[in-house]
Amino acid sequence: MSSAKQIRSEFIDFFKGKSHRFVPSSPIVPIGDDSLLFANAGMNQFKDIFLGLVPPEYPRAVNSQKCLRVSGKHNDLEEVGKDTYHHTFFEMLGNWSFDDYFKAESIEWAWELLTKVWKIEPDRLWATVFAGDESDGLPADDEAAKLWTKVTPIPAERVLACGKKDNFWEMGETGPCGPCSEIHIDLGPDRCDMQDVPGHQCRVNSGCARYIELWNLVFIQYNRHPDGRLVPLSAKYVDTGAGLERIVAVLQNKKSNYDTDLFMPIIDSTGELTGHKYTAKLGNKTDNAFRVIADHIRSLVFAVTDGATPSNEGRGYVIRRILRRASRFGRELGMHEPFLYKLVPVVVDCLGGAFVEIKVRADYVSTVIESEEASFGRTLDRGIDIFDDAAERAQKSGKKIITGEDAFQLYDTYGFPLDLTQLMAAERGLEVDKVKFAELMEQQRERARAAQKSSSIMNLLGTPSLEKTDDSKKYEGDVCTTNILSIIDPRKKSNITTGSIGPTDVNMDFGLVLKETCFYAESGGQVGDSGIIKSATGDFLVETTEKFGESIIHWGKHAIGQFHTGQQVTATVDKGRTATKKNHTATHLLQWALQQVLGKSVAQQGSYVGPDYLRFDFTYPKALTAEQLKQVGDLVKEKIHADLPVAWKVLPKEQAQQLGAMALFGEKYGNEVRVVAVGAEGDERIQEAFSKEFCGGTHVERLGVIGGFKIIKEESISAGVRRITALTGQGLIDYLEKASVLVDELTQILKVPSEALVGRIGQLVQDNKELSKKLKSASKASGSDCLGQARELLDNCEKVGATSVIVGTLSAVTVEQAREAIDMLKKKAQSAAIVLGFEDDGRATLLAGMTNDLIEKGLSAGNIIKEIAPVVDGGGGGRPQMAQAGGKNPQKIGEALSKGAEIIKKALNA
Repeated sequence: MSSAKQIRSEFIDFFKGKSHRFVPSSPIVPIGDDSLLFANAGMNQFKDIFLGLVPPEYPRAVNSQKCLRVSGKHNDLEEVGKDTYHHTFFEMLGNWSFDDYFKAESIEWAWELLTKVWKIEPDRLWATVFAGDESDGLPADDEAAKLWTKVTPIPAERVLACGKKDNFWEMGETGPCGPCSEIHIDLGPDRCDMQDVPGHQCRVNSGCARYIELWNLVFIQYNRHPDGRLVPLSAKYVDTGAGLERIVAVLQNKKSNYDTDLFMPIIDSTGELTGHKYTAKLGNKTDNAFRVIADHIRSLVFAVTDGATPSNEGRGYVIRRILRRASRFGRELGMHEPFLYKLVPVVVDCLGGAFVEIKVRADYVSTVIESEEASFGRTLDRGIDIFDDAAERAQKSGKKIITGEDAFQLYDTYGFPLDLTQLMAAERGLEVDKVKFAELMEQQRERARAAQKSSSIMNLLGTPSLEKTDDSKKYEGDVCTTNILSIIDPRKKSNITTGSIGPTDVNMDFGLVLKETCFYAESGGQVGDSGIIKSATGDFLVETTEKFGESIIHWGKHAIGQFHTGQQVTATVDKGRTATKKNHTATHLLQWALQQVLGKSVAQQGSYVGPDYLRFDFTYPKALTAEQLKQVGDLVKEKIHADLPVAWKVLPKEQAQQLGAMALFGEKYGNEVRVVAVGAEGDERIQEAFSKEFCGGTHVERLGVIGGFKIIKEESISAGVRRITALTGQGLIDYLEKASVLVDELTQILKVPSEALVGRIGQLVQDNKELSKKLKSASKASGSDCLGQARELLDNCEKVGATSVIVGTLSAVTVEQAREAIDMLKKKAQSAAIVLGFEDDGRATLLAGMTNDLIEKGLSAGNIIKEIAPVVDGGGGGRPQMAQAGGKNPQKIGEALSKGAEIIKKALNA
């Protein structure tokens, strides 16, 4: 039986034998494409080629792409665990043609690999083709249908025409798309999982597990614009995708993807950690949990490796949901403490051979996952409390239905899948409003889809045809003379370029594409340049600069006069470029210094380089000490004061790597890279540099120009990722001048010289601490009085059987003291129902407490507080053991206490 590793290699080697170039997988977090949260198909990294924005470096390609489908149109999250074949993370085996071969070769080679190399029985295979779509004005793909029976032995009756839903592939709301031809396999009648569905017939695309898709051959020939129009592309492309997990299951003769060697090592390790055994059954709560955990840990390892971290928005929110879902299912297996991070090494063992990056970052990934798990453990406990409150409201309403809003809050905030909420509700004889929940889920999906749509020119206006810009002059100076190639008018909805702009367009936004430019387009953390473009007839103020394919767009406002295409202009970069250069070179120094102090495991996670300040994000598990920050700052300043040279050179990527040049993890590089070498005397001696990085940004020529360096903040931005903000040049001078003014003001206020400020402020802090201690002592004395009042209430309370009913008012106390009094009363009385009240600053405060024996009988402090709080014109709640309310009418505290006593005695006498 072939291993998954062998099967992956066989696919790649087959197409390499057909003159395809092997191209490594792009990161799962897309680079430079805001229209996608995650890479969801193999074609993502080739999107600019399909759009005609950049020429292909090779006519044919093959790879195994890391994919994650958890949001937007392609979202399999809620299906994971319930069946044998849905996943969030998966590998997409694919081959591509960039205006080279087309449908015939795609079909013929797919059949050859499946039936001759992998020996799948031809009689088990079916093919589908596009049946056409009237709404898009698209004809049926008769060409593909004829080719199937021409270049393969498949009979015509096993070539089916299907609609747009199944046989027209689109990456997202916009972008490249086209008809597709799918290859399905018949796994046999015993694999049908819908025998109990009335009227079900086993067939391709019927929804049952008997027929599953193995391979999708996409013939990309259109571009979907934001307005829904389909526009033919200038060339035709092939993009095929076969899920490795499904292929492996078929070739290893397994009934489930989860039974293959891609998942079983993870499942076995989960069993060892939890003490539970996986039985591979569907509909089994324990086995579902095993499958969810095995799937989700793979997603987490790859997503965090490629730069996603848990947060409350965008990609981070999706990753947080996946992790919390896996952690919640872990509780089905008795895991109440962090455990997912212990599975990271298992994933690395399974897949690290094909994707070496997960080996390199395994420790970092484990740190991020463990930290998030621990945080969610606390959140999940809170979620159970929220469910208890929702269930209580449902019981009291008489409808015995948990609202869709409550179910959605549990899902969205606390990671409770709908099925968990339904299960917990059923245990209490309740139902869940699934219709409202579904409505809220759809609203969330709409928000996610909207968030995914980029504000870039491509997604706002379609795909313009723009000429190539030579931007090499950005390294030579701040001024260049050139010509206008295109003028982009964002107000136009189609054919967005215009021939000229004039006086009526003053103060309107436009984009200019120049033949050459000295402006730097935003990239690699460095902001796009601003400045001015002048002609003999007008001025154009550039606000930012953006790279689009091979074009550089200068975005800004038409200030005066007129411009037209072909016109000669002078482009001048703003003086802020000099400050940006200083900050960019200082960022390189900072990364070098961090690795010297903290170790080589420090890796860049992101950066901001602008004229005002620099920001550097890096991997490190804990906050830096003051001493470490000082060491880092001193190292950077030492190099600046040495006024060492900075050189740069374009080299083949392999040669640059051999020289030890660092690359930004996950960044997209071509065959040649620009290496910035700090400390090298000229570009022929870059190997001598102490800092060498792949970098396309602009830099100073000597370090002394930077002038100075100061770290002004070090903070955490997510688990395992730290951020340093620092200043150089004029920004540092301005900062120090403000600090000097502050010191002068403090010396005047405190009447001490500047060198004595630290001692004087330290003494003030110490004096404040001593004053706080005295106040706490006074508070404790007051607390003792509170306990004394409580004891008196206990001594004089009414009893119902063995239970003390302690009800009364307190005076001159705080909420904390009253809570302590309730805890004390419960211990002393052993069985007690307590309701206390007091006035504080013109408001009423009510507290209730119950001992556990009374809670078991159905009494609840939370319920009592909810009943009596309206008496004082207030509201509140809490847990069965302790609850609290506030109100606006302290005059009615006595009445509220009487009502509380009445409720308690009635319950005890029932």
